[in-house]
Amino acid sequence: MNKTIQVGIAGFGIASKVFHAPFLKVSPHYEVVAVLERHREESKALFPNAQIVRSFEELLQTNADLIVIGTPNETHYPYAKQCLLAGKAVVVDKPFTIRSTEAMELAALSKQTGTLLTVYQNRRYVADYRTIQQILQQQLLGEVHTFEGNYFRYRAEAKPNAWREKPEPGSGILYDLGPHLIDQCLCLFGIPKFITADVRLQRPHAKADDAFTVVLDYGFLQATLRAGMLVREHGPHYIIHGTKGSFIKYGDDPQEAKLKAGEMPSETLGIESEEFYGLLHTEINGAIVKEYVPSQQGNFGLFYEYLYQTIANGAPLKTTPWQAYNTIKLIELAFESSKKRCTLPVEGLMDAY
Repeated sequence: MNKTIQVGIAGFGIASKVFHAPFLKVSPHYEVVAVLERHREESKALFPNAQIVRSFEELLQTNADLIVIGTPNETHYPYAKQCLLAGKAVVVDKPFTIRSTEAMELAALSKQTGTLLTVYQNRRYVADYRTIQQILQQQLLGEVHTFEGNYFRYRAEAKPNAWREKPEPGSGILYDLGPHLIDQCLCLFGIPKFITADVRLQRPHAKADDAFTVVLDYGFLQATLRAGMLVREHGPHYIIHGTKGSFIKYGDDPQEAKLKAGEMPSETLGIESEEFYGLLHTEINGAIVKEYVPSQQGNFGLFYEYLYQTIANGAPLKTTPWQAYNTIKLIELAFESSKKRCTLPVEGLMDAY
């Protein structure tokens, strides 16, 4: 079915401007008809014909079939709920919600109303993760026993007026970067048995968490997920060890940096340079192999390509509300584990993979 999806974008901050709008702009399957900007009209540069609205209620009154929510975290639940009740399909930027009870309610409401609801987990479509998927699917490492995923940055100073750094529900680095690492781990390995976490405020001025270590225990496999704002020399992005070999990957997918610099999606946007190819050291057919593996091409736009196939042709939804619920539930358990300084059993998650 050839159908153009009419889109309304809620908010035009960094999330919408960098991660959603460019891909909606270049896709032939979507037309942005309205954008919620409370005070400015920055979206006119990309969408000159779109209506500018000043309230979310006004956005719901437009002819948009799909609402993309790129507003601050605490608005995700109420805005998504209003969309579902209004019969509007919804894309929620990560994190899905602040509380797992909210995520569960939205997932149930989506099923009850028959209205599509999904979450923008764009880190499923980056060069490193797609390459790791390929290596694990080919069983090149044997049975994996160690997985490490790291998102390190260096910014010692406070970021003025940044809502993510305020002492409010849903702020902090665990809600910001945790959904990426946790979602990747759940997709690769499924639901863990236990969780142990250490969530910290490392910088003197910090009012919200700015570092975390989350350990997911699968039995034979242990997955360690880290992020922090005081790491000048980042080290490997991913480290994976199995019974047959290892895979070590430096560098980050190039898409985000290019998009922030103003580059539009293209056939070359997600191509990673050779200097960041991952090192594979393993045994294949009885021979020891130590070589750099060309990275799979990253493409955030795949999210919207797959979504179109779901809306227009009934293909299975790639990122389901229950998968997103699991991520929020694990974030809650991580905070609880850190507060209690203990290991917790992972309970209450859904079999959604």
